[in-house]
Amino acid sequence: MNEVLKKLSAIGIVPVIKIDDVEKAVPLAKALVAGGIPCAEVTFRTDEAEEAIKRMAAEVPEMLVGAGTILTPEQADRAIAAGSKFLVSPGLNPKVVKHCIDKGYLITPGTSNPSDVEVAIELGLDVVKFFPAEAAGGIKMIKSMAAPYTKMKFMPTGGINADNLNSYLSFNKIICCGGSWMVKDDLIKNGEFDKITELCKQAVAAMLGFEVAHIGINTQDESAAMAVAEKFNKLFNFPIKNGNSAVFASSGIEVRKSMFRGTNGHIAIKTNYIDRAIHYIEAMGGAVDMEKDVVEKDGKIKAVYLKDEIGGFAVHLVQK
Repeated sequence: MNEVLKKLSAIGIVPVIKIDDVEKAVPLAKALVAGGIPCAEVTFRTDEAEEAIKRMAAEVPEMLVGAGTILTPEQADRAIAAGSKFLVSPGLNPKVVKHCIDKGYLITPGTSNPSDVEVAIELGLDVVKFFPAEAAGGIKMIKSMAAPYTKMKFMPTGGINADNLNSYLSFNKIICCGGSWMVKDDLIKNGEFDKITELCKQAVAAMLGFEVAHIGINTQDESAAMAVAEKFNKLFNFPIKNGNSAVFASSGIEVRKSMFRGTNGHIAIKTNYIDRAIHYIEAMGGAVDMEKDVVEKDGKIKAVYLKDEIGGFAVHLVQK
């Protein structure tokens, strides 16, 4: 998969925005970054789109900026010249797609049925937009289409919101979802960038689904671990289970039989998508330890620690 598409997949959500006032472009981009969604598809439906992309790309370099509603080769050229890293179109126009491929542009054209997907395959594409997602059959339609086209992946857009986002992202043939619920026109027009940041944070929270899985407590040896577990059992009736490296008091408290990571112990936080969680945490200034105590299965990360402690506890990310 293209490197830009890999980045979009790691982010998970692509805000689809319409700019009517170019002066709003940079504050909007900064609001998206602050909310944990450092990307945007700026639709080429307004005269300000080209300049908005140019300013976003130049002044907010951490943003991955693309152009949407690309209908002609000329629009594609202008969008790329302005700084777009990817192009999106609502439908599949072979002339536009061929132009972009010849020029080396990354384009994700819209599809809504198997015939569209077959044209995309013929053109050499392995990722397409699915639009309008909900109106065209939603996740059920995508799953049905994906069955015979095993190498094709999708970027659905249209009718997606915080409530149905994970029904799409949980399917492994979907790399990311486009949406506008966190960047509504009135919020942009009124300059309510704090509200946009908050809506982005809510969208990320809905996507990642962070929850405390368990708390790990460090002790010196097995007898000390058992003593701690027995206190929880006596006071709270938490059942004890003696494991190889720890004694559990219910499933929520893991008492280690030796000093492990963290001054006091560790806190395990489970998430819907560990790869996206890693990307989000690093984008927000955190650091993940990819060298030590990484748990993998079938080539996929299942558990990993943050590099820094929080309140004397190591923090452990766990895939749900």
